[in-house]
Amino acid sequence: MQDRLQSLEAKYASLTRELMDPVVQGQPGLFAEKAKEQAQLENVVALIRARKERASHLDQAREMLASGDPELTAMAAEEIPGHEAELSRLDEALKLALLPRDPSDGRPVYVEVRAGTGGDEASLFAGVLTRMYTRYAEGRRWGVELVSASEGEKGGFKEAILLVKGADAWRELKHEAGVHRVQRVPVTEAAGRIHTSTATVMVLPEAEERDVRIEAKDLKWDFFNSSGAGGQSVNTTYSAVRLTHVPTNTVVSMQDERSQLKNKEKAMKILASRIQAKEREEADAAAAVTRKSQVGSGDRSEKIRTYNYPQNRVTDHRVGLSVHNLSAVVDGELAAFVEALVQEQQKQSLAGLAPV
Repeated sequence: MQDRLQSLEAKYASLTRELMDPVVQGQPGLFAEKAKEQAQLENVVALIRARKERASHLDQAREMLASGDPELTAMAAEEIPGHEAELSRLDEALKLALLPRDPSDGRPVYVEVRAGTGGDEASLFAGVLTRMYTRYAEGRRWGVELVSASEGEKGGFKEAILLVKGADAWRELKHEAGVHRVQRVPVTEAAGRIHTSTATVMVLPEAEERDVRIEAKDLKWDFFNSSGAGGQSVNTTYSAVRLTHVPTNTVVSMQDERSQLKNKEKAMKILASRIQAKEREEADAAAAVTRKSQVGSGDRSEKIRTYNYPQNRVTDHRVGLSVHNLSAVVDGELAAFVEALVQEQQKQSLAGLAPV
């Protein structure tokens, strides 16, 4: 580990020198690439230097403690606990900073919400979750757009797809993937009985062109009239599209735009992201960053979080966290769950990291 830390410091120093080189400065693309690499190392290097300085202070204090001088010994005994505590904090911060960077960090993400078990109530719940993620994104000052939606017969959504753009969108929202369960009395229930319904959430980083190669010969396009709300263009133009990737049987339907071209563009982006997720599943089944592992079957027994309205409680079953303020959570206050899940992932990653 010490060799790695020294290597990172040397790399940072080398990049700093290169950025001062007129030859590099005269090549905007190269300069930007090296500046980005340097910026990614900046936090780690700052922690390495702070740790070195604190370790030096601790060594000096221990020397004072062993000096035999009563005054120096008393001073050292007072300083050592603080130095040790700060050194421990820096070690933990350094471990986190050294964790491998997720290649999808920083990318826009698609949040796909679908009604699961429970009929109309499941669609209504899918609408609640869609609004929850929209409000959370807005609260984080991220861009959020409803790119596709299929409304339920009594409200909510059978399916809704959000595009969220924010620096930490993938890092924070990827843990929302899975089956969400709701327990409440539906407005249509005359007897006042509590029903249990589900909605599934899938979170996919937006794929870049270089990530996924899609051959035109593997695509099947179907065009049809828009249905439902859509203004004057409904049933007058073939603007709605259905795109099928034949090798994987992945299907994307899009009819939210009046322009067939725009619907095709959106469908291609969503298709690429879904195919990338499938490829990730095949490449790393253990990581389980896949449609299947995220969504499961949608059955009530497969759940990551429960929203219990009678008890005003939301419980995340992966980290054992319960919050008794359901209305605030579904209004977008997800910070407690996001932080707990991010910390749990970091904890699992740190378990395999060598000590500093």
